[in-house]
Amino acid sequence: MTAENSALRTRLDRATAHLETPVAVVDLAAFDANAAALSARAAGKPIRVATKSVRVRALLDRVLRRPGWSGVMAYTLPEAIWLVRSGTTGDVLVAYPTVDRAAIAELTADPDLAAAITLMADSTEHLDVVDAVTPAGRRPEVRICLELDAAWRPAGPLHVGVRRSPVHSAAQAGALARRLVARPGFRLVAMMAYEAHIAGLGDAPPGQALRGRAIRAMQRRSLRELVHRRTAAVRAVREHAELEYVNGGGTGSVEATAADPSVTEVTAGSGLYGPTLFDAYRAWRPEPAAFFALSVVRRPAPRIATVLGGGWIASGPAEKARLPVPYLPAGLRLRADEGAGEVQTPLIGAAAEGLRTGDRVWFRHAKAGELCEHVNEVHLVDGDTAAPAPTYRGEGYAFLG
Repeated sequence: MTAENSALRTRLDRATAHLETPVAVVDLAAFDANAAALSARAAGKPIRVATKSVRVRALLDRVLRRPGWSGVMAYTLPEAIWLVRSGTTGDVLVAYPTVDRAAIAELTADPDLAAAITLMADSTEHLDVVDAVTPAGRRPEVRICLELDAAWRPAGPLHVGVRRSPVHSAAQAGALARRLVARPGFRLVAMMAYEAHIAGLGDAPPGQALRGRAIRAMQRRSLRELVHRRTAAVRAVREHAELEYVNGGGTGSVEATAADPSVTEVTAGSGLYGPTLFDAYRAWRPEPAAFFALSVVRRPAPRIATVLGGGWIASGPAEKARLPVPYLPAGLRLRADEGAGEVQTPLIGAAAEGLRTGDRVWFRHAKAGELCEHVNEVHLVDGDTAAPAPTYRGEGYAFLG
């Protein structure tokens, strides 16, 4: 173990010694350093914080007080309403289309909410849902963001990237914009294109040099194509509406996306916590800031230490990269035949022999905000002290739970 990691383990153990496990923490020094680094990489363009990657209002408030950070990107309309009513923000972009009729009714009944929240649309069907709840003329204008598909389609049916909006070309974006602005009771104010295959795909997967080179080549070519297509799409949409902002990117592409002249703001969130998936990026790797500790409860063999719990698996494809990683003390790993278990996780490796019943092992989650779905509070570590802050779950909310 490096001296730096040893000091971190000592500091985390000391700050949380009075707490029982499982315990989740966010190291504020690393969190703030990551926020500053992301802002610098955005090169003057504002960063909208992705709430699903944080899920702690105290930390959303903290980053929004920093220069260079403005507004939030929520993942559901009920969450957006809650964040506005709680005073966290007055500027929310809901990243995914909503068909939540109760939330739409609440939004359209309150002019202040309607002025603060922008809904996502990639089809007029999304507007139909709003009108079915509260017809135009009986509500304030509803703010709309048009989503452009950022995936790369190099030839024929080949599709590189996630499946999001059906609007791919500049012509399709312009045509949809024309239909959106023609609908009474709506106002087209923004456009978004999220390049998930760049922002959310590590370009240096450990032990896979050939795959890494292929990913980097794909990302270079697809980014060139996207910049050209997004610029044309923004131009086509602006023929029909005055856009307040054009959003793009994520933690893994902040610098590249910010360099696109057609983009006026970028989004980031995961980089504040520094989960393990971002260890596979070359351009920038955030400092690990979020951890959770589990206690050793049995020693089934001299070189095995078993902790209670541990099966905090990240969403996405079922693969090794989605498993939590034992981080401190260094020199531990999961057993291939058991992995991270719901009730127990046996650990092996050089450090296992030195662990005793009652010792703590600090883990890192594969993704960022999903850690918060397992605990009611995270403890914000400042030096050798820790203060509790409720997660969304701790405040009684599980917006996609």
